[in-house]
Amino acid sequence: MRRIHIDAIQGNEILAKTIYTNLDTVLMPEGMRLRKEYISRLQSLNIEYIYVEDEISKGVETAEITEMQIKDECKEVLNDTWERISCNSAKNLAEIKEIADHIIEDMLERPEIIFCVSGVRNKSEMLYSHSLNVCAMSVFLAIRMKLSKKKIQEIAEGSILHDIGFMKIPDTIREKSESEMNIAETREIFLHTAYGYDYVEKERWVTKGAKEIVLYHHEHLDGTGYPFQRTADKLSKGCRIVNICDTFDRMVYGIYTKRYKVHEVIEYIVAEAGRAFDRDIAAVFNQSVAAYPNGTLVRTNKGEIGIVLRQNENFPTRPVIRMIKDKEGKDYKEWKEKNLVKELTLFIQDTIE
Repeated sequence: MRRIHIDAIQGNEILAKTIYTNLDTVLMPEGMRLRKEYISRLQSLNIEYIYVEDEISKGVETAEITEMQIKDECKEVLNDTWERISCNSAKNLAEIKEIADHIIEDMLERPEIIFCVSGVRNKSEMLYSHSLNVCAMSVFLAIRMKLSKKKIQEIAEGSILHDIGFMKIPDTIREKSESEMNIAETREIFLHTAYGYDYVEKERWVTKGAKEIVLYHHEHLDGTGYPFQRTADKLSKGCRIVNICDTFDRMVYGIYTKRYKVHEVIEYIVAEAGRAFDRDIAAVFNQSVAAYPNGTLVRTNKGEIGIVLRQNENFPTRPVIRMIKDKEGKDYKEWKEKNLVKELTLFIQDTIE
C-alpha cells in the first residue's frame, strides 16, 4: 500500500485502510473502489491523504504507531473522559492512566527499531490521535534512552494528558487554523497548558513530573517557549522529550501550523537542537524516526522515482526503495530494488505527493 494525496485520486483505486468519520462510524471501508466524486467528502473531513493498494505498492506494509485495537480502545476512553470534562461532569481522570499503561506495554513489545508515522488523520479524531501519537513517540524515545520504569511511566502519563487543556477552549476557536485566529484567540490557544494543569493539579495519581509536562510541554531550552519562557535549567527530561514529540506531530499533521513533510520536520528539530530542543534527545529522535515512511514515493539524486519498501535499522534516512521510473520518467519494465545503505552514492532528494 502507499499514501496518496486525495487530489491524486483518479478513480477505481482500492482503499487500503478504512476511513472513519468519527470514533465509531465507517465512511469508506478498506477494500472499496474509489471514485473521484469522493474527494469533496474527504475534504470536508479535512483528510488530505489516504492509503491505496495498487501495483507499484504491492507488498509494502505501513506500520501503525500503536496497534489498531489499542488505538481504538484508547480513543474511546479519551473521547468519553474529555467529553465529560468539557461538560464539567468528570469526577476524575484515573481512566487515562490505563491508556498510558497500554501504550507502555505496546511499545515494549514492538519489534520495530525505526518509528514510522502514517501522515493520515481526519479532523474528527485530530486531538485524540495527536495525544496518542505524542504519548507513543515519547514512550518510544524514553525506552530507547534507557530511562527508568518510573520515568517512563511519568512521561507516558504526562504526554497522554498534555493537551487536555484544549477541552476548556471553545470549539469555535479550537477548530480554526492558525491563520484564521485573531490575537485574542491565539492567546486563548496558548492558555491550554495552564488550563490542562488546572485539570490535573488535584489528581493524586498524576505525578509531579507528569503535571509539569502538561504545563511546560511548549517551553524551549532558550526561553522562547510558552507560557513562562522557562529555560533549560528549569525543564525536566520528560518536558524536553514531550516538547520534541509534540512539535513533530503538530508539524507533520498541520495542527495550528503549516503542514510539513516528515523529513522536513526532522531536519528542523535537528537544526534547533541546542537552542529550542535538547541536543541529546534530538539526536536519539533523529536516529529513531523514519524520515521517509514505508509507502512514500520519492525521487533520488539520480532522478529515478521509487517507493519506500522498508526501513534499515539505525539508518532512518536510507531505506530500501523499489525503483519504478527512470530519470526520464519512463516506467521500468522490471522494478529494481535498491538498498540505500549499500548504494552509497544514491540518496533521496525529495518526496512526491
